[in-house]
Amino acid sequence: MRHESRRMKRMARSHKRKKTSGMNLTSLMDVFTILVFFLLTNTSSNEALEPPKVITLPDSVVETKPRETVTLMVTAEEILVESSSVVITSEVIESEEIVIESIKQAMIAELDKAIGVALASTAEGESETQGEQEPEPPEVNILADRGIPFSLLKKVMSSCTAAGYTKVSLAVIQKASQG
Repeated sequence: MRHESRRMKRMARSHKRKKTSGMNLTSLMDVFTILVFFLLTNTSSNEALEPPKVITLPDSVVETKPRETVTLMVTAEEILVESSSVVITSEVIESEEIVIESIKQAMIAELDKAIGVALASTAEGESETQGEQEPEPPEVNILADRGIPFSLLKKVMSSCTAAGYTKVSLAVIQKASQG
């Protein structure tokens, strides 16, 4: 019996030494830090244009991503340059003019932004090639609903080129290439 009591004392002593430690949160904090860093870096690099709900873009299998440029939206109701309304779509359709003056003036007002973007892209190209390059011409992205008639788009594009924009891109929804 004496032997049993020693054993009990020994077990009691070792049981006292074992402290119930709390949860170790160091690894969990590391995972959360990495997760926050990942989310911050990926949300800041938004490469795709987000069309508004009123515009349904046509589909395409193009591989290149759009660059940040002046954005012109053509909806069924109005034409917007950088989210500010310029003219009502029905007026442009009814007009006999090829160059719409209100669109041209709004695009000229945004020309500084377009030239700044073009100079920034040229500066990136120069740092890679270290050569003399001409600055990229001003560029505009047109977001137009797929139901918009081409005659209207032709007037919008003509107004952009009359304002000095030599590169006109139509925004589309990228589909997987079939090949």
